Formats: sequence, C-alpha cells, structure tokens
Amino acid sequence: MLTSLRIKNFKAWKDTGLIQLAPLTVIFGANSSGKSSLGHLLLALKQTVLSVDRKRPLHLGDENALIDLGTFTECLHNHDLKNELRFKLGWQIPGKQLEIRDPLSHTKFVGDELQLDVTIIADAKEQPRVNRMEYYLRQKDATTLSVAYVRDEKNKLEIRSNQYKLVRNLGRGWPLDEPDKFYRISDQSRARFQNADFLSDFALRTEAALSSVYYLGPLREHPKRIYSWSGETPESVGQKGEFSVAAILAASAQGRKLNRGPKKHQSRFDGFIAQWLKDLGIISSFSVKPVAEGRKEYEVLVKAHPTSSEVKITDVGFGVSQVLPALVQAFYCPPNSTIWMEQPEIHLHPQVQAELADVFISATQARENGKERNVQLIVESHSEHFLNRLQRRVAEGTVSPEDVAVYFCRRAGSAIELEPLRLNVLGEIENWPENFFGDEMADISARTMAAMQHLMKQREEMAER
Repeated sequence: MLTSLRIKNFKAWKDTGLIQLAPLTVIFGANSSGKSSLGHLLLALKQTVLSVDRKRPLHLGDENALIDLGTFTECLHNHDLKNELRFKLGWQIPGKQLEIRDPLSHTKFVGDELQLDVTIIADAKEQPRVNRMEYYLRQKDATTLSVAYVRDEKNKLEIRSNQYKLVRNLGRGWPLDEPDKFYRISDQSRARFQNADFLSDFALRTEAALSSVYYLGPLREHPKRIYSWSGETPESVGQKGEFSVAAILAASAQGRKLNRGPKKHQSRFDGFIAQWLKDLGIISSFSVKPVAEGRKEYEVLVKAHPTSSEVKITDVGFGVSQVLPALVQAFYCPPNSTIWMEQPEIHLHPQVQAELADVFISATQARENGKERNVQLIVESHSEHFLNRLQRRVAEGTVSPEDVAVYFCRRAGSAIELEPLRLNVLGEIENWPENFFGDEMADISARTMAAMQHLMKQREEMAER
C-alpha cells in the first residue's frame, strides 16, 4: 500500500507538497486542475519497472505502453529543461518487516516502510538521466537506514549512507556506472562492495510496489452482445474495463470467495459482484453464461426488475456497463494492490454515485478466503453525492477518518495547489474550500433574485391593465 507521494516539476505541478495516502484516498477538483497528472506519473513509473530496457531511466510511453507522456521536455513543468523532475514515493512493506543485516559489522536495520526519493534531469540530448536516488528504510515514522546514489562535484557517482559503512572490494576501484532505470543500482556497481547486496532487495521491493499499481480510466468500453473467454486470467480489467467479463469468469473458475469485511457473508466472485450491482439499485439480477455448452462465447444477462425479462447487457441502460469495471477492479486485483480510478461515477444516477462510496469502503475492508486483502483505492471524482456518503459513513463509524484522505485540487492563478481536507470523526470537513462544488449559495441567490424580478414584472404588467 502506498503511504505518501510528493512530485515536483511534473507537467502542471511545480510542487504537490506531501500527499499522505490512506486506504481510501479521494481527489476532487475542477477540470484541467492537474488531478490526472498525479496518476500519470505512477503509470510512467510502473511501465518503467515493466520495461525490458534497464538503461532507460524513465519510460515515458509509446503506442503499446500504459500511458504516453510524450518527450521529457513535455513532462517538465513549463517545459523548462532546467527544471529537475523529482518525486518521493513511500509504501508499506507487506507481511513481515524488512530486515537488513551488515555481514561485516553484523549491525541490523529493520523497517516496515520504504521511501524512494529520485531526481531526474535532462542530459545533453534532452533525455532523462538520474541525478540522485535515495532510499529510506523507516520504522514507526523514523528513518533507520538511508542510502543515496548521487553525483559528486566531478559528476562521478558514489554511494553515501550515514548509518551503513560500505566496504570496497580490493582491486575494484573503478567508477560506479549509471543506475538501472530510476531505482536500481546495477549489479556491476554493487559488485564493487563487499556488503552492498541489500540494495538489490530495495530494488525488488520497489518493483513489487509499482507492479501492484492498477489503473481504470474515465472512458469505458461499450458493452458487447457476446464476450469471448478461453480460460485466461487477465492481470486487471484493463484501462477501459475491456477485460471485466474475463476477470469475472477467471476469478469464479479459480474458486475465489470474498466478503465485505470481517464476519460478513462470503460469496463466490461472480455472485459477489452480482449482489453489489443489486445493492446499488442498478439491476435486479446479473449473470454471465455461455451461449451453449462447451463454447467459449458468453452472454452477460441482466434483469432490470424482478418481474422483467432477462436481457443482454447491451439492452439496458449504459450505467451497468460503466460501473461494472469499477466494481470488478476493486475486488479482482491481487492483495496489497493500489488502484487508481478516474471518475468512476460517470453515467451514474446521483443515488448510485453515493452508493459507490460504500463499494469502495468495502473494497478496503474486504477479505478473500478469510484473509485481509489490504487493497488501496485512489479515486478522482467530481461527485458531491459520493463525498456526502463518505462523510456519513465516517460519522457512523463504518470507516475511520484515519482510513480516508480527501484532497481538493485547484488553480491559484497559473499555479496549481493540492489542499488536504481535514475530515473529523463527525464526518465534517473542517476546512471546506471555497467553490468546492461550484458556488451553490451564489446560484441560490441568483435564482431567488430572478424569481423576485419576474414577480415584480408580473405585478407591473397587472397594474398597467
């Protein structure tokens, strides 16, 4: 689970400030206020991790990538090549604490969280180059070990640590080489030291954290009359939800069973999703069935009402096919995943938008086969109804304020600011921003004034008669 993020000089952001991430993090803001850019950087980091090219510090994308950010110049704030792109990412270490032991001094370092602080600059060819990379191993909000890979005054790379003494191997005094990607000290560089093997563990932990980031975009695939599935297990529902039906079939075939939290009823995956759709009030029943025995073609069948006929998903309102990928992704992804969603409330009735908050709270609390899933959701939204329901559940104690983070993204002139909103135990936002969901009071006032003017005009016309 990601715990924190800070970004400097990336696209519209000069500096996001420290973003503390909770199991359920919601980001609100006007259009073109920079919300999506936050997720775009995470996707760029993930596709860099997945890239086979170890010498490319940052994979900005192409037609086959998760995201295409263009050139490095286009990624920099104000397109200024003098700017340094910097990001600092923190995440919890799943399972047991990470233990680092120096084989020479036998000193031990332990932590339950890793942070990675990276600075990337433009080289002479305007391509990204790592200028600094520093890992922090943390325990109970305190750093137990830090290791930095930096350039000295002569532009040579060196490893620095205040807590850990790295010892060179004899006869291996040649300069260190460029890091692999943005997070990994190369095997050749580590081989120059007698006790640097732990650095590969840091890199592996980084790969695991970023590989567990999944994305669902705001534009969803149109429903189909027939879906094909040959038994494959998709990694996710896809950026447009195009693999949602395949994910349902795969999870059900594997016997995956989920519940909505401790001591809640457990259901097979397809039944679990069907029940959520019913509880959202969108449809009365939902099922995925083969068109005939022994075929790989499937139909998604729904009932809008208990007394209605069963029809294909293409023959009901668009809302079902729009919300289905969000539902499936929230519960399909592996344990310890982070899901970034853009506008899951699109095409949904206000009541369903509110109910979606219950879905996402449940996703952070759900269990699979009796074990906690520890799934994190980061949601970009424009829905006041979603927020109202979230506030209500905090007030009712369904979810703790510590497990929810709310941010408001806004423009202040040419700059963009990200304001953390303080949510108390009563579900109240203590620092409600101006024009959060538009100027509601101004609309009410203007409507009242227009009605008064209309009434006065009617009276004047009646007086003239």
